[in-house]
Amino acid sequence: MSVLVIDDERTLRESCRSLLESEGYRVEATGRGDEALAMIRKRPYDIVLTDLYMSEVTGLDLVQACVETHPGTIVIVMTGNPSIASNVEALKLGAWDYLPKPFSATHLQILVGRAAHAHMVAREPRPELGDNEMEVGSGEKVSVLGVSPSFRRALDLARRVARTDASVFITGESGTGKELIAQFIHQHSRRSSRSIVEVNCAALPEGLLESEMFGHLKGAFTGAVKDKAGLLETANGGTLFLDELLDMPKSVQAKLLRVIQDGVVRRLGSATTSAVVNVRFISAANRDPEQAVKEGVLREDLFYRLRVVPIALPPLRERAEDIVLLAQHFLQTYWRRHRGAGTPLPHFSEAALRALKSRPWQGNVRELQNAIEHTVVLLEPGQDINPEDVPFGSDTTPGVAATDTSASFLDDASEDQSYHAARDRVIASFERRYLTWLVGRANGNMSKAARIAGVDRTTLYRLMERHGLQRETITVMPE
Repeated sequence: MSVLVIDDERTLRESCRSLLESEGYRVEATGRGDEALAMIRKRPYDIVLTDLYMSEVTGLDLVQACVETHPGTIVIVMTGNPSIASNVEALKLGAWDYLPKPFSATHLQILVGRAAHAHMVAREPRPELGDNEMEVGSGEKVSVLGVSPSFRRALDLARRVARTDASVFITGESGTGKELIAQFIHQHSRRSSRSIVEVNCAALPEGLLESEMFGHLKGAFTGAVKDKAGLLETANGGTLFLDELLDMPKSVQAKLLRVIQDGVVRRLGSATTSAVVNVRFISAANRDPEQAVKEGVLREDLFYRLRVVPIALPPLRERAEDIVLLAQHFLQTYWRRHRGAGTPLPHFSEAALRALKSRPWQGNVRELQNAIEHTVVLLEPGQDINPEDVPFGSDTTPGVAATDTSASFLDDASEDQSYHAARDRVIASFERRYLTWLVGRANGNMSKAARIAGVDRTTLYRLMERHGLQRETITVMPE
């Protein structure tokens, strides 16, 4: 595999050349940016290792030249400047990663080794997908839908960053489609032939989350009856999606940071390195991560490593143009699933479309999706869909659930109740009512209930336990 090393410091340049040649790479080196530019334009290199700050032709110029001339080249930027902005700029231009100076021989070996692995993965053939398509499950294609300017900007950014290995941090309210965008990025990346492994950081307690992510050795703790590889090893060569990152304990954050920096995983109970991994990280949160850093919830160094490219997803209430488009899509999707082909499709009335566009959709796309599926199950073939046919929240009549909750709260609230106490009380009331409705609607089937709610079963069980609910005591709704 061919490597070009560019640095105006002769000792560093020759040390890198010597080390990489001993590892079996075919290495060329230069200390001048203009000479490097001519070499890059003349022939493709598999990996380019370049200093960021050089006179005349800078490292950023070389990154851009590589991307424009040979898109398959992996570029690693070496920099002694701790400025986050310059490193981020290089990554946005198309650099694969950056290597802070001074660095050890081991760090260089690991990072170049990961780059070489990523280059080999990129050579593997994969089916072509449309701009807004991705494959999930057994070949099923799902479209990422939206025409509103704010959503298209987010999707365009996701498409552009997908072809790099830069870490992405997706923010947005619950139900806006963060997981879908993460899958979209993976499926449009050079890693799409490998797995995307998803971790819900809010669904697992600290000890279990650490074991799941890093793996463990037999006897590391009570119940560890055999060696087990963690999700980081499972995602090797692919993508790790860290959902609800802000709920990750600080102790786990520290271990994750080490993996991101060195690519080395140490299983629980091991005193030595268990595996070297090459993983692309995509993270997501429904709260402001910068505020979480200020509050000490999220490590600042981890935040900057994971948020190389931020993507903010707008809430559905700010995507009025997309509500009808999404509703029609969900109607067709669920009608085919529940009724089969050839059955006359119902149609939204103008009044129903106006009602859909006027609702706040606090649960965003997920709430709209669940509402349309609920509607489809109760409709007759070819029926006109009116506003009263579409449920809102946990009630079958639009607007009733929110009004009833507010009225009940205001009647019972004490005069001196604080904002935080009031908010917690309303949320707890909603969660209990929604869970009761949800489990009843799913006839006590927790897997089905989790699918309807758009959460995993672990989260559902945790919420049930918090409110003292047992599925056996919940009344099942008649079909």
